[in-house]
Amino acid sequence: MNVRKSHPSVIHPKELLVKELKGLQKFNFKLAVLITNSVGTMWCAYAFLVLDMVMLPPVIAAHSVMVWVQYIAQTLLQLVLLPIIMVGQNVIQSQNEAKADTDHNTLTYLATLQDEQMQELKNQTEILKRLEELVKKTRGE
Repeated sequence: MNVRKSHPSVIHPKELLVKELKGLQKFNFKLAVLITNSVGTMWCAYAFLVLDMVMLPPVIAAHSVMVWVQYIAQTLLQLVLLPIIMVGQNVIQSQNEAKADTDHNTLTYLATLQDEQMQELKNQTEILKRLEELVKKTRGE
């Protein structure tokens, strides 16, 4: 349920991040998001794993510990794990966004409820003042 009501005291986190981008900065931002969204997929991780497997036969044939260390550190970890980590970050980010939406809706509801309660209290205070004046008038004070 995404009911986004506005309230003057409650700002949604997404509204805090809004920044006007222009020109080259806008292009760079869009390109970075496109590349990040492309690399940060499990399909990209699978493609990199296949590419990594192509490099495996020469590593095995080298019979060298140093070649294995380089293969694991530079190829396997960097090439395959990077997209997987990005996918994990995207999952966490979507959970955080859902929590922010829920928190915003709750805070907006509470702020609106508080405004209504304050108005009720002001109305009750006004009624009490009027009653006090009426009592004073009937007593002849």
